[in-house]
Amino acid sequence: MKRRTFMSACLASAGFPLIAQADILTPEDSYSALARFAYVYLYPMVENYLSLYQYAIDENSSDYKGEINRVNSVARVFTPEDAGVVTPNSDTPYSFLVMDLRAEPLVVRLPSIEDDRYYSVQIIDLYSHNVAYIGTRENGNEGGVFLISGPGWSGEIPEEVDRVIRIDTEIAFALYRTQLFEPSDIERVKEIQGGYTVETLSKFSGESNSPDISEINWPSISRDEIPERFWEYANFLLQFAPPLAWEADLRESFTMLGVEPASMWPASEIGEEGEASVRNAGQDAHAMIARSLQAITDTADLFGTPKAMQGKYLQRAMGAMGGLYGNTAIEALYPSYQMDAEGQPFDASKNRYTVRMKKGDLPPVDAFWSLTMYDANSRLLVPNPLDRYLINSAMLDQLKAEQNGDIVLYLQKDSPGPERESNWLPAPDGPFAAVLRLYLPKEEALSGRWRPPAIEIAK
Repeated sequence: MKRRTFMSACLASAGFPLIAQADILTPEDSYSALARFAYVYLYPMVENYLSLYQYAIDENSSDYKGEINRVNSVARVFTPEDAGVVTPNSDTPYSFLVMDLRAEPLVVRLPSIEDDRYYSVQIIDLYSHNVAYIGTRENGNEGGVFLISGPGWSGEIPEEVDRVIRIDTEIAFALYRTQLFEPSDIERVKEIQGGYTVETLSKFSGESNSPDISEINWPSISRDEIPERFWEYANFLLQFAPPLAWEADLRESFTMLGVEPASMWPASEIGEEGEASVRNAGQDAHAMIARSLQAITDTADLFGTPKAMQGKYLQRAMGAMGGLYGNTAIEALYPSYQMDAEGQPFDASKNRYTVRMKKGDLPPVDAFWSLTMYDANSRLLVPNPLDRYLINSAMLDQLKAEQNGDIVLYLQKDSPGPERESNWLPAPDGPFAAVLRLYLPKEEALSGRWRPPAIEIAK
């Protein structure tokens, strides 16, 4: 009874309110409910691994960036060819650092940059929490030396280190963003990216030997393999993710499903019926995450630190499905456009759409803003004749304003005509979604006093 009471509290807090009535449910109901909850809990980890595998492990992947524990930069913005992560931003050239922290910490350096340019390093654990940031908001633009450690490390901190960041998982990820002002600015971005360096603590400290570490047998993963091998991937990943302080009992309850670190799945003790029940529950949970995501209009509650996301397992899963590696709201806010004012999905094969940005009411930011177009099904960027995937604040001088000073953007599949093409954000010939990004949003955006402009059917 104690285990079922604990399960009830966890499931209810994670978006499963019916399980609050666990006393009137059969054991089979509770078992399936626990499997649905476990899927929601584990889904961000598996999605995270899919991206990390493509970025740093599978050298044959079109999204491969380079080796683990090295900063690997891409000196261009993302295009429709980049499929390693859903809803990618195309504002800031990325640099990637997949971290293996099992043996020892890493020491990363940021260069000093000009005051009016934004850069950041988003540090993400294997669970997909945004553990910390370094860069413009947290540290200014003067650069610095930062030590990143995994769980349990307690060694000596070198004097040169400006800040220590501790992560609760042994595998982690750092995503660098460097603002690009315009295409001709790319050489300066490359120069800045060249100043992003990383080395092991032992090398930084001048030690001749680094700790020994075993090789990891990384299982292959692809989008097509996930439905069949989801629980297998979960058990593989859990060995690098010790339970958070408040989740020990929760993780223990997963053993009822055969979900344990570094264990084979399906476990023999759950039997064929148990395996089928867990698989079916996972499918139900996946559909629930997708349904819940459709109702989201912004992402403020979907991303954050482990403590901030405590108990918000469904929100974390929605964040992973809708935009893995999304920023914490104080770093960047993402008002999301999924449906029109009548609750209908946007469809550029049937309608033309507009966004009116009123004079004096542009998105309030301390860095910059952008509006990006995505295919609603793949959640990837949309190929188009202009190779234009977004409209952002750096383009304001190129946009045509109305007589009253308002700026009207045209979201449609065909050009609105030469006189309006500067304001055209090309859409796919079918369903689409859009994301408005506010980097370093001001207080009025964070508090909700400023409301994002609506996407409306063109009159």
